[in-house]
Amino acid sequence: MNLAGQLLIAMPGMSDPRFSRSVIFICAHSGEGAMGLIVNKRAGDMTLREIFSRLEIETKGGPLAKPVHIGGPVETERGFVLHRDKSRLAPDALVIPDGYVLTSTQDILADIGADKGPDPFLFTLGYSGWGPGQLEHEITQNGWLTAPASPELVFDTAHAQVWDAALRSIGIDPVSLSGAAGRA
Repeated sequence: MNLAGQLLIAMPGMSDPRFSRSVIFICAHSGEGAMGLIVNKRAGDMTLREIFSRLEIETKGGPLAKPVHIGGPVETERGFVLHRDKSRLAPDALVIPDGYVLTSTQDILADIGADKGPDPFLFTLGYSGWGPGQLEHEITQNGWLTAPASPELVFDTAHAQVWDAALRSIGIDPVSLSGAAGRA
């Protein structure tokens, strides 16, 4: 099972409050573990303007009011840009199935600040990670559902509506889900 380029949707019974009602875009998945970004949780009222100010990146327009997202509880001071612009393949860029790219270098932020960055994109602080077999185990324990990712869900849907929209994309009415898991 390789979930790179797919979405994880937290089940209602998710016991970890950091992941309650989370939708995570999986960037990498292998026998060594998995890495993804929560795409529907904002970092309070923080915007890119604050990130650029902290990093002393010069801005000449650009989407400075764009929200910053919480990508997960790992390396929360590190920024990640999820986008679809393959022309921006920095040396450490991660190409993800179905046309997604993950970049974590400061030069992409400089391009965004100069209004020359990728569009669409999502900026997160931190990421979500799993060790070998951990994610697969959580899925079998009814912690997560999986769904195909779409640019509309990842980049265009209001963050407060992503969880419901992701469930609906796989034919599940969010109201019908229970927080209690069972075995048949």
